[in-house]
Order: sequence, then structure tokens, then C-alpha cells
Amino acid sequence: MSQFRGLLITKTEEQGYRCAMADIDETSLPADGDVSIDVEWSTINYKDGLAITGKSPVVRSFPMVPGIDLAGTVTASSHPRWSVGQEVVLNGFGVGEVHWGGLAQRAKVKGDWLVALPDGLSTREAMAVGTAGYTAMLSVQALQRHLDAAGVKPGSGEVLVTGASGGVGSVAVSLLSAMGHTVVASTGRMAEADYLRSLGAAEVMDRAALSEPGKPLQKERWIGVVDSVGSHTLVNACASTRYDGAVTACGLAQGFDLPGTVMPFILRGVTLYGIDSVMAPMVRRELAWKGLAQWLDKDKLSAMTEEIGLAAAIDLAPRILSGQVRGRTVVNVNS
Repeated sequence: MSQFRGLLITKTEEQGYRCAMADIDETSLPADGDVSIDVEWSTINYKDGLAITGKSPVVRSFPMVPGIDLAGTVTASSHPRWSVGQEVVLNGFGVGEVHWGGLAQRAKVKGDWLVALPDGLSTREAMAVGTAGYTAMLSVQALQRHLDAAGVKPGSGEVLVTGASGGVGSVAVSLLSAMGHTVVASTGRMAEADYLRSLGAAEVMDRAALSEPGKPLQKERWIGVVDSVGSHTLVNACASTRYDGAVTACGLAQGFDLPGTVMPFILRGVTLYGIDSVMAPMVRRELAWKGLAQWLDKDKLSAMTEEIGLAAAIDLAPRILSGQVRGRTVVNVNS
């Protein structure tokens, strides 16, 4: 019987919630998957941190292989879109939560969830992007559609990126800068200012300026915002967005509450876009990956990326939850 290595989350009365390296039988792979994949790379996102540590009820069935991302090569397929040898990427759709995910050497998933690896990106680079970077691209594209419709050109005002030192923020800063926007990066780690400027930020500001309760309407500054923080930070960003500007909300690092008022929306016409990466339709996913291949500077992607082996993901999980991880982390599942 063939086996592979992977992280496995179990929950029992005797041992409680536990994530550990395991030798897994191929026969244990999900029976409802119609595409088998040799996984080459995965990654660690905030949600993976929650799943591995059990800090939040992200995992809803046991046992579970965590990992909401994977990239690799098709080894078997009964799905009409995919054939043996194709390189593919998967983000979301409940993998690593309700369906076995990517932090293992093999996976068996539904072909409807897969995206072809974009031309110009390796499987490693795709996981350096991961759900964090893919979410950043969804946010940037929503913002750009709004600005294009309003006739607002890149460089005609400042775009704010909150949580800028994290995975979503780092990629968003790089993308927006490449598109010609003047980017202001907000972070709680001012020691990372040089790093953020290297990604394209024109200015770096301390998150303290946004993270406390503020006035419902503030001085107009931003033509757009990419927010991965939520709570007071998101409210203050909306309150200081210029007339007819747009804010994209894609995270809740500070909190999931929205302690604000409707005033920015009804007095300044500010638009708040919710960004969901998990169940986004395929056409939007493919556009995001095409955009990433086009706009993301590979040198900057490399500068924001660290590599670890599979077992090290367990120790990294609590660090990503406490905001100690800069940029992106790829996981070599065969190391």
C-alpha cells in the first residue's frame, strides 16, 4: 500500500485537538475527488495558522490534512478539463477545512476547483503568491475596476494598504505600485519600513494612526484602500476615503466587528467591496491569476518569500497568528 507524508489534524477525547506529521495511506484520500495531484508546494496563510493550532473552529471534520493552497502536477484524472502531466493551482473551496488540503505530498480534489498554472509562473512562485496574494489581486482588481469607472487614473491620489507587512498587504503594495499607484503602507512593525519601500510603498505609516476609535468623517485622503485588518482600522480607512472612492475589505486581523457609521457611504459616496477568495467564481479566479502573472514583480515576490519544510509549518502557525511573519512563506512538502 502506497503512503505519503503530510500534516494530519485529529481530534479525540484522549488527546484533544492535535496536528502532527504522519504517514498517510493513499486509500485515505477523499473518495469524491476526481483529480489526483502530486503536490510540489503549499503555503501558510492566516487561516492555515488557525487550522493547525485549533485557535478557531476552521476545521470541521476529522481527520483533516490542512492547507488551503496547493500547486503541483496531475497524476490521474476523470475530469474532462484535466489530464496527466498538467500543472495546476488550487486555492480555497474548503480544502484544508472540510476537504483534505495541500500540506501533504499528495491530494485528490475536484477538478472544478482547479486553475491551470499561469504561463510565466512556476509552482513554487504560485505558492509564494498563495491565497494571500490571490486575495490581494482580487482586491486590487475590484479597486481598479471602480477607479476606472470613475475615471480616476493611477498616481492621481494615494492608495492605502493596511496590514502591509503581512502576506496580503505585501503583495498588494507590490501590485499597486507596479500599476502606477502612490501607495501608503500601514503596519504595526515600523522596523519593516525599508522592506515595504522596497516593494514600492511611497510612504509607511504606523498602524496606531488607524487602529483606535476615530471620528465618523475624517479628512479626505485615499482614492482607494486595500484593508486586511477590519475593525477600527477599516472604519477609519472608510472615514478618510475621498469622495466616490472605494475600500476593499478582505481580512479581520484586528477584529471582525465594524464599529462605525454610514456617514462615509451616504455623504461621500464611498463604496465598500467585500472580497471573498474561498468561493470566488472561476472566471474571477482565472482573471486574478492572469493579473498576477502580468503585474507581480518576481524579484519583489522572491524578496517577500521564505521557504520551509513540511514539519516546520507546525511551529510557524502560532507565529503567523501573532503577526510575527513577514510577507509570504512557501512550504516544500517534499522536504
